[in-house]
Amino acid sequence: MAAPISDAVVVDVLRRVDRLASPLAGRLGRPPELPQAQRDQWWADRVSRIAAVVSAAPRFAGKLADLLPLQNTVGTAVQSVLVLGVAGEHGVTGSAERVSLLARVLLDRDLPPSAVEPLLVKSRGTYREEAFGAADERKGARGAVRTVWRVARLLSRIDEALDARPKGKLRHRALSNIPVVGVIGGYSAEREGLRRAAAKAAAALDRISSAS
Repeated sequence: MAAPISDAVVVDVLRRVDRLASPLAGRLGRPPELPQAQRDQWWADRVSRIAAVVSAAPRFAGKLADLLPLQNTVGTAVQSVLVLGVAGEHGVTGSAERVSLLARVLLDRDLPPSAVEPLLVKSRGTYREEAFGAADERKGARGAVRTVWRVARLLSRIDEALDARPKGKLRHRALSNIPVVGVIGGYSAEREGLRRAAAKAAAALDRISSAS
């Protein structure tokens, strides 16, 4: 049985996810005129329709996608962009706070910012930036796909922890096991998972705001 993934490893991966995915979240172009009450819903609905296509694409391989570290890593990579987008709507800019939120929503792991902060310092044995490349600042679909892929590669390091991420309905996930046509079920499952991730992030941030 594999040893549990340490907090240090989780923070190391998620801080790099934050560095890569936050600029992409900022470039997705939410309409600025939306009132605050509708902004979380925009991320949950509008962005999920686009992002679910990317995160469901591995389902062309059907059940094979579950045997490879592909579906969870790509799906979680897209969800990370969504979570960071919601964090931005709530004015969360601190790295420790964003990493804490990613851990709570994507991994169902309670890592408060006070526990994250000491682990943000680079340590020996962590991934080097050159191994994955810097964030792709180019606009357009190609730049977005490159960023999602780099985030997915980072998340593969903690793949066994990604089963805790928000998922769609069981019937859609069952359909997604069928090769080729499974993309339909995969799309529905990933879109629902993205909506749940956005709702979970917003609820966590509302609780923090109420407590402060």
